[in-house]
Parts: sequence; structure tokens; C-alpha cells
Amino acid sequence: MNGSDDVTSETLDLKNHIRGIPDFPKPGILFYDISTLLRHGPAWKAAMSRLAALIAPHKPDLLAGIESRGFLVAAPLALELGLGFIMLRKPRKLPGLTIGLNYALEYGTDRIEMQADAVQKGQRVVILDDLLATGGTMAAGISLLRQAGAEVPCAAALIELSFLNGRSRIDTHFESLAAYDE
Repeated sequence: MNGSDDVTSETLDLKNHIRGIPDFPKPGILFYDISTLLRHGPAWKAAMSRLAALIAPHKPDLLAGIESRGFLVAAPLALELGLGFIMLRKPRKLPGLTIGLNYALEYGTDRIEMQADAVQKGQRVVILDDLLATGGTMAAGISLLRQAGAEVPCAAALIELSFLNGRSRIDTHFESLAAYDE
């Protein structure tokens, strides 16, 4: 990441505002930290504008964010597009009646839930997260939304770790703003 500011939001290189932190959360992992993007106003605004331009043609009724950094992407984007926002969360984090889906991880399983009344049958929902790695959580979120009766015309993330081939698990149109090959 360099400290220079790009001249316009169209030419701004978002990768200059995403830092890699080696050995986090464990040795051998390079963590792509969006904190530096979030705290740089022009870069964050450019990211939201670019995502809005990619998402709007899919004519969503709602945006869904995956806990927790996906909330940071989906909520402001929903505001920019004049749409509602729903949360996909870990178990027992949402009040009221919920529906959920268990899914496989590399070493074990996890679960994602949403409020049972968050989506009406036939609503178009675009799902967002900060990062697409192996694609398991995003694929589970898409399945959960469809289980609730939603159409999912698109999924998106700020960052895509393309070397992990997570896109292959996403069975809808997928967009990302910054892809890393290694």
C-alpha cells in the first residue's frame, strides 16, 4: 500500500488502499485488511460507487451482507442505491424467528442464519461480502436466500482471492473490485 492519493475516483487503484498483513490470523495466512480502505474517504467512496455501478444493472430489491465485514460493504451500498439491507449472521445472533443453513468448511462445518421474514418470495437480492476466498460462505448465503424464496441475480465482494478459485462455487453472476492472484 502506498500513501499517494489518486487524482480521480475513476483512476484510483483500490489495491493501494488494501494492506496485506502476513501471518494473521495464523502463520502462513496473508490477511487482506480493508481497514485502510475504510479510513480513506476518497478510496472508500470510489469503492462504493464502483460496486453500485456493477450491482444496479441486476435490479436488486434488497442487498444482503455476510457477517461481519460484509455488513460494512452492503449497508452503505444499500443506502447509496436506495435499497433495503438484510443481515446474514452466525447462529443465535438475530432476534425473532430465523432460518439457517449448515455448510461445510475445509475443517468442519459452520452455519449462517437470517430472519425468516427478511425476504419475500421473488424478491431480487444481491449478496455481498468484503472478500471471496474459497467461496463456501458466499455459496451458503446464496442457498439460504434461495431457500427463503429470493432470486439472487448477483453476488459481489470488494476483494477476490482468485487463486483459491472460490468463484467456481458461486452459481450466479459474480463481481469483485480487486482480485489477487497469489
